[in-house]
Amino acid sequence: MAPRKNAKGGGGNSSGSSGSGSGSTSTGSSSPGARRETKHGGHKNGRKGGLSGSSFFTWFMVIALLGVWTSVAVVWFDLVDYEEVLGKLGVYDADGDGDFDVDDAKILLETNRKTGDPGQKEKAKKKKPKLLNKFDKTIKAELDAAEKLRKRGKIEEAVNAFEELVRKYPQSPRARYGKAQCEDDLAEKRRSNEVLRRAIETYQEVASLPDVPSDLLKLTLKRQSERQQFLGHMRGSLLTLQKLVQLFPSDTSLKNDLGVGYLLIGDNANAKKVYEEVLNVTPNDGFAKVHYGFILKAQNKIAESIPYLKEGIESGDPGTDDGRFYFHLGDAMQRVGNKEAYKWYELGYKRGHFASVWQRSLYNVNGLKAQPWWTPRETGYTELVKSLERNWKLIRDEGLAVMDKAKGLFLPEDENLREKGDWSQFTLWQQGRKNENACKGAPKTCTLLEKFPETTGCRRGQIKYSIMHPGTHVWPHTGPTNCRLRMHLGLVIPKSGCKIRCANETKTWEEGKVLIFDDSFEHEVWQDASSFRLIFIVDVWHPELTPQQRRSLPAI
Repeated sequence: MAPRKNAKGGGGNSSGSSGSGSGSTSTGSSSPGARRETKHGGHKNGRKGGLSGSSFFTWFMVIALLGVWTSVAVVWFDLVDYEEVLGKLGVYDADGDGDFDVDDAKILLETNRKTGDPGQKEKAKKKKPKLLNKFDKTIKAELDAAEKLRKRGKIEEAVNAFEELVRKYPQSPRARYGKAQCEDDLAEKRRSNEVLRRAIETYQEVASLPDVPSDLLKLTLKRQSERQQFLGHMRGSLLTLQKLVQLFPSDTSLKNDLGVGYLLIGDNANAKKVYEEVLNVTPNDGFAKVHYGFILKAQNKIAESIPYLKEGIESGDPGTDDGRFYFHLGDAMQRVGNKEAYKWYELGYKRGHFASVWQRSLYNVNGLKAQPWWTPRETGYTELVKSLERNWKLIRDEGLAVMDKAKGLFLPEDENLREKGDWSQFTLWQQGRKNENACKGAPKTCTLLEKFPETTGCRRGQIKYSIMHPGTHVWPHTGPTNCRLRMHLGLVIPKSGCKIRCANETKTWEEGKVLIFDDSFEHEVWQDASSFRLIFIVDVWHPELTPQQRRSLPAI
């Protein structure tokens, strides 16, 4: 969920650019894809089965929150380049460095919030919404007949029936609402964004009519907002949510939705104000707490975020039992030295959010072999490893030349993974896309790599130089996905003081040698040498992914 659809999603999984000194991307954050790949493993816990086929309709939403939420897009067809959109991963992920997707959005857009005391909630459940005004009661038989067609799945006939009712009774809110619902259903059936836009317009028409029952008005505007979000119309959705809150100021669930709406457009400041308002009125609202805690953590107010995240999860309120919150809570606890962090990771694992206590990535495919460290033979990429080790001096020299000529090409790690120190990277490939300008600085290295599509085509990884200076420590974190493995080629390695831990095993680099690990497992890096460390990072597809999966998995 977010406080995303990839998406986003809070400073969780990173886009893959940095990573524990290892350069790995961290697992993330908020928001709806064309496949049933779960954020933690295809299957809820990432331990069974395989990647399923397309869902009944194809759609994908990404929310980016890296300190702010930045983009969301939804597609039924190729109307949006979702590979490009998906690259903008955000903070609402799972370890403080930024990732967000489909299930993130589902949680972000969750509307079943806890509001008020349990007794009132039970009464609300039993209370049937009043959808008919006085006039609509006089045409109830006609309305029921049209609605019966819709409920039986006879969508085209239902559309015609409700259109005829709207023609006959243009001031009937219920007839126009039925027309909007039919168009909504038809859009899903035909996988048509055009029809869905028509449904959104009709929902708006309903809300503009006179004498609309309050229950019908609330349902109409909520659905309008959801479908706007589905299409990626975040600002339009925000306006709809603002109208809802103005019309129903005592409904805290709508304010929670409004907070999400602000997060979806990157307005953390107003989102924070909304959740503060909710918590002032209903201090035990778990949904507001986890989102407020998440925002605090994104602001690097680590210690302050912990009680909100913890109490929010413990509330059990809808929308709080999500892997990103367990991830961020554990990560915050680790950063302040609280030993309870692994208790929450363990609980997240038991509840199916993580593949294991160590492997906490959120964008996974089921059933892939999972182990922290790999040998070249186990990966099947022995030719790539041989080529890297055989040409390591060439790769090193081009990297050093770039460092000497233009230090500005090495960009500082910006995913909030460092406790301290200086760590920068120079990226040649990102999400399977070659950086032509960067490759001008390392032409021979890029030519060498183009022979190996398992890495240049890995849209869930990067190829980059990583330089780390003395006195650097990278927090324990995990990458965003189990769909890749990460190779580290040692280029300039001090004799002592540099080490990397993945899970419970720590290793050191050697010049001209490749280390291979799965960065979806927790890893951590120390640089306590007296001179800089330079390595070359090469991500590859997990060897057990099928060709079809490699083609269809969205980029990270």
